[in-house]
Amino acid sequence: MTKTPIRGIIAPVVTAFHQNREIDFERSIAHARWLLDHGCDGLAVFGTTSEANSLSLLERKRLLEAIVSSGISPAQLLVGNGSCAFPDAVELANHALQIGCGGMLMLPPFYYKVVSVEGLFAFFVEFIDRVADPRLYVYLYHIPPVAQVGIPLALIEKLRSRFGKLIAGVKDSSGDWENTRRLLTEFGDLQVFPGSEAFLLPALRQGAAGCISATANVGAETMQRLYQNWQTAEAEEIQSKLNLVRGVFQRYPMIAALKAVLAAANNDDNWPNVRPPLSPLRNPDSQVLIRELEGLEFKPPRF
Repeated sequence: MTKTPIRGIIAPVVTAFHQNREIDFERSIAHARWLLDHGCDGLAVFGTTSEANSLSLLERKRLLEAIVSSGISPAQLLVGNGSCAFPDAVELANHALQIGCGGMLMLPPFYYKVVSVEGLFAFFVEFIDRVADPRLYVYLYHIPPVAQVGIPLALIEKLRSRFGKLIAGVKDSSGDWENTRRLLTEFGDLQVFPGSEAFLLPALRQGAAGCISATANVGAETMQRLYQNWQTAEAEEIQSKLNLVRGVFQRYPMIAALKAVLAAANNDDNWPNVRPPLSPLRNPDSQVLIRELEGLEFKPPRF
């Protein structure tokens, strides 16, 4: 396995569940494969949209094994690794590396809210030193609206000084364009991915590596059009269309809304299933969502 930095449009893949809330491996893998055939350059598994922190370590391992065994290349995967305990983070990373996945999309430890840069730095140092594998490369996951603990620029500077390009990139889901802009201007050789396609065009113009967006689960093909044509005259129009669709989804709980769209498009009553504490999107909200998207001539994925 060699380090092959991932670029382009990446979907943080939703996890399908049966009615009993056990993982639906067949649906999850079918969706992952569909995404790679319809606009995605790669997949982020076990991120926020995957409900990863509602999955046990064993469940994450088994699903990752199943995804790779299905024929999806490990080179197309970023493996989410969100854990407050560095031994768990090390265990998940070692497992992923054993089956060929080197890229880790890593949350900071998020339970204790008031922590210093030095404390966060110590967590990542402990993690990297314990994994001690040259195949490892880390993408830092900055999502303060959810985790409440962020990835400060000062932390990135310290980690890059210590580990160099092993710290390969950042997913910036802050929703703050100024933070994304600073990442792009202050860390020129870092792969920066905005966490929303609303920032895709301005980010690409400043050197972004692509986008890791929840709504890529249903709209990656249009994102890919912009990624391929961001220097053309049609780029602004494509970005405007993406913004309209994103605006609709953001009025609803994102994961439940994505699953409601997948359910409606495929006439599949299992897709709305989520794990507590999340709740599925119920009627009439799901019907209103579908009508709003139809009004934008949005075409949801059909498997």
